[in-house]
Amino acid sequence: MQLPLRLVYNYWILLTVVFLCIITSLSLFPLPEVPNIPGTDKTNHLIAYSALMFPVALRRPSYWWLIGLFFVLWSGGIELLQPYVNRTGEWLDFAANTAGILSGTLIAWVLGKFGLRESKS
Repeated sequence: MQLPLRLVYNYWILLTVVFLCIITSLSLFPLPEVPNIPGTDKTNHLIAYSALMFPVALRRPSYWWLIGLFFVLWSGGIELLQPYVNRTGEWLDFAANTAGILSGTLIAWVLGKFGLRESKS
């Protein structure tokens, strides 16, 4: 197993908690004006939630799917809270978050299936 993936595998709980705190903070605090480039907002959501789910899906505890469901519900809750903290909640953001959770799971599955095998040499 490659060193970066081994670190993710070994420290998956810490990484997941840190990612969840960062995503939640960035989602609920007003941001300064940023240039509006079409598509970047949804791409950022997809990448953030993919990174959030990846350590869990790579380690695959027996309850991993419950954690994924929790992340989906958490992201929905954030979208519902955003109008109360001078942000804009959007259903398409929620869809991008969910797609990120699914893509993080898929990437971890592919790496686990094909990329993490120990060499026998």
